[in-house]
Amino acid sequence: MCGFAGCLTDLSKIDGQTENNTVHEMTNMLVHRGPDDSGYFEDAHITMGFRRLSIIDLDGGHQPLSYDNERYWLTFNGEIYNFVELRNDLIKDGYSFKTESDSEVILALYAKYQSDVTKYLRGMFSFVIWDKQEKTFFAARDQFGIKPFYYAIQGDQLYYASESKAIYKILAQRTFDHDALQDYMTFQFVPEPETLTKEIKLLSPGCTLTKKIGDDLVINRYYHREFHTSSESETAYIKKIREVLLDSVKMHMRSDVPVGSFLSGGIDSSIIVTMAKNFNPNLETISVGFEREGYSELDVAQETAEKLDVKNYSSLITPEAFMEAFPKFVWSMDDPLADPAAVPQYFLAKEAVKHVKVALTGEGADELFGGYTIYHEPESLSVFNYTKPLNGALNHIARLIPRGVKGRSFLLRGTTPLEKRYVGNAFIFNETEKRAFFKNYNLSHPFQSITKPFYDESQDYDPIIRMQFIDMHTWLNGDLLHNADRTTMAHSLELRTPFVDREVFKVASSIPADLRISHGTTKYILRKAVEGIVPDHVLHRKKLGFPVPIRFWLKSEMYDWARTIIQDSQTDQYFDKNYFLTLLDDHRDGVADNSRKLWTILTFMMWHKIYVEELEPKNDRELV
Repeated sequence: MCGFAGCLTDLSKIDGQTENNTVHEMTNMLVHRGPDDSGYFEDAHITMGFRRLSIIDLDGGHQPLSYDNERYWLTFNGEIYNFVELRNDLIKDGYSFKTESDSEVILALYAKYQSDVTKYLRGMFSFVIWDKQEKTFFAARDQFGIKPFYYAIQGDQLYYASESKAIYKILAQRTFDHDALQDYMTFQFVPEPETLTKEIKLLSPGCTLTKKIGDDLVINRYYHREFHTSSESETAYIKKIREVLLDSVKMHMRSDVPVGSFLSGGIDSSIIVTMAKNFNPNLETISVGFEREGYSELDVAQETAEKLDVKNYSSLITPEAFMEAFPKFVWSMDDPLADPAAVPQYFLAKEAVKHVKVALTGEGADELFGGYTIYHEPESLSVFNYTKPLNGALNHIARLIPRGVKGRSFLLRGTTPLEKRYVGNAFIFNETEKRAFFKNYNLSHPFQSITKPFYDESQDYDPIIRMQFIDMHTWLNGDLLHNADRTTMAHSLELRTPFVDREVFKVASSIPADLRISHGTTKYILRKAVEGIVPDHVLHRKKLGFPVPIRFWLKSEMYDWARTIIQDSQTDQYFDKNYFLTLLDDHRDGVADNSRKLWTILTFMMWHKIYVEELEPKNDRELV
């Protein structure tokens, strides 16, 4: 796990020292991603910078790394879990190696297969390869978007980095993206490939980027996250799921440093811990919770740890610590991400790095196996399949019913097409609300413009799988994997996601909807597959996620803090801030639960304070 930055120029460098200084400045912004080592390479067209967190081949994994008599140069962020097998195959084909690193395997594969290198990689990755001979720049991002890759073009220069802040800092021109802000206010994250800075883009998951000197940049998709269901017995799926998960956990535990695991009170992390213990009987686990009753799963996590006979470290998060860490957390995220669960994960990483350098997590199981209760909706609304000729009129009637009246929401959801009502697991502000507080609302950019391509692509899918498909292409990489990478890298901790694996997805994507959402539960077939493996007390436990008591804190401990952030924020050019102050007061007075909306607002305003007003936090206490 590492961080890299660099600059490619079409023209031979006129002032190489300036370029070198710029890339050094960019790379220094990424020290938290790689505190163990640094390295640089430059020639007439490229300057490559690297920060290393040493995990594999501690002595020989220095980067930038060269291959084939220094024809190819690489910087790589991530892990290739099948590198041992790939390396052995390459040796049989006559390729030689100077290190024991997975990085050199990527280079050898590229030397053999060129742009097809990605077809062979099982892991999490973003990397850059510079071919000095062909003067060709090649970059790739993993199949699911676990690892980030940002880039920007200004003039004859292509800047790239593992975090956007490294590019943002050095750009001569930065343009705020108002449409991206509109999207953020609905999704609670900026949907990829956009960022809040127009010049900076994210390479989409499963894509490569190629730039030959003198030619235009080319982006190609090499992997499609598609669902293709089959019809097999429960027994067959149970066998496949058990085998592929055990294999994935085994592969994800390859490391030359200690590997631990996050442990919550839910089934997903319990599956990972249970299987990981097979390969490390001395596995250490880490948990966090809150002091408020009903918002902590520490007791369940500790019970799981005891039954599995693994060591568990835990800590409690106070609202004071939450507020203190908030500026540094926002800075770490690059673009604002208002998922309240991301903040406790920030604390979880902070605790974990005291004990291990690598941690496993159960992230991704819900998207692959159907774990959200909202996936029951197509079943609960199935009656409206029989009223289609009347649904337009029923929808009109529903809108006339006063808010809060029982049945209104059911009628609205049942008579609104899936494409217009489901945008993923977070739906913060609708278009009517955004028009009320945005000063320059863009009517031609509703939130559906983000989800429409994915709905168009999934027209033939079952409604449940269609919802999963939307989450797979928005929520998973835009929220969950984004916060997983940034919250852990902020503390120089490598996080690995055994569920988010190409071989696991190959099995999960074949499971029919009636085995995902079935028997009144979610992830039905996954739960069946781990019966007798995970402790019984978590097998059918209701999903809580990372419950965060901001609903209560914003009424009391956080009220003045939140009000100050809104009042002091220099965002009047975008918003009517009185609208937000009213939301805050209504929340305090119990008129409505506006906690998620307020958190979305506060997160953006803190981001604006740091990145636009340029008050960069040096530690957790600043800007509070």
